[in-house]
Amino acid sequence: MKFGVERLIEDKALRAPLVGKRVALVAHPASVTANLTHSLDALAALDDINITAAFGPQHGLKGDKQDNMVESADYTDPRYGIPVFSLYGDVRRPTGQMMSACDVILIDLQDLGCRIYTFITTLLYILEEAARHDVAVWVLDRPNPAGRPIEGLKLRHEWQSFVGAGPIPMRHGLTMGELGRWFVDLFGLDVEYSVIEMQGYDPDDPCGFGWPAERIWINPSPNAANVNMARAYAGTVMLEGATLSEGRGTTHPLEYLFGAPDIDARAVLSEMERLAPEWLAGCILRECYFEPTFHKHAHKLCNGIHIHAEGQGYDHGRFRPWRLQALAFKAIRSLEPDYQIWRGTDFAYEYTENLLAIDVINGSPLLREWVDDPAAETGDLDQLTTPDEAAWAEESREFFIY
Repeated sequence: MKFGVERLIEDKALRAPLVGKRVALVAHPASVTANLTHSLDALAALDDINITAAFGPQHGLKGDKQDNMVESADYTDPRYGIPVFSLYGDVRRPTGQMMSACDVILIDLQDLGCRIYTFITTLLYILEEAARHDVAVWVLDRPNPAGRPIEGLKLRHEWQSFVGAGPIPMRHGLTMGELGRWFVDLFGLDVEYSVIEMQGYDPDDPCGFGWPAERIWINPSPNAANVNMARAYAGTVMLEGATLSEGRGTTHPLEYLFGAPDIDARAVLSEMERLAPEWLAGCILRECYFEPTFHKHAHKLCNGIHIHAEGQGYDHGRFRPWRLQALAFKAIRSLEPDYQIWRGTDFAYEYTENLLAIDVINGSPLLREWVDDPAAETGDLDQLTTPDEAAWAEESREFFIY
């Protein structure tokens, strides 16, 4: 199979519309070809493409910023002498001055298939600014490593943020190219938009279920270390709004269901099995201990649960990470009603003000309210969520490419 960038490099006819144009590239460390050449280097080596600028999303073009909310500065690329503009620094969307440096923007970003991952918001902001400044946008498409499954509540309109670009469920099931088509349609954007499609990609192929088994995984952001993390992320990202550790400062960030020094993981897992055993399906959950070297609970021994959405214990159709994570919260609340699960409004998640991070992440207070309501049962969350998932499944199908 071939990713979009590889098809563009190999097929001169695909590149023909770029001849004589000023071309900018949006990329990060996972923007590589099959032989691990970075897209910037591969495209700059072509004699018929004029690369005049590059853009770096959150964590930077080089992926050097480890934690969330660590900004990157603009700089000049030392090899090619072109400006590298930060879209996670002084600005989140390209300015008019940035847009004046190009006629076409190529977006080659590896996504994780989750609404909260900021690269899809960057895609939307670029499309909006491109429409204003008459700049064409091409997405060089890449796989969605979480595959086609859909899960989670849709973001409510008033909860849009940099981690919530639109009314999308947490696990959206689309590639970046497909999401771009949906954004253009939803917001009625008058932009010249193209997708360089992948060749030979099947998101339902059981050998990888979204991520082609023959392809090497490169972290698209520093804490996205493997496909297991990508599969679990639509659930574990909610820990960023909790006092519980998501494993930052360990070798398996965002693969843990939770971790804390004052939590009995076995007791929580037993309570989860009592409340909704069917929500634990599709993966193996393993009790573990870890001591983060930085971030939450740094240098303290944490008891937790490691999610293994891989190997013989993985069932792609039954694994539901968002419900799994919600159930862990519910079990902790059931066992310890007064436990401080949520980070407070003093933590300005992604620069929001006076809002609970867990609500920003979920795109509404609905998940938190369900967890905190002692009378709410698992069926109540299903009743809230299933209509959103069904509606998105119907709406998004129109934009499928693969």
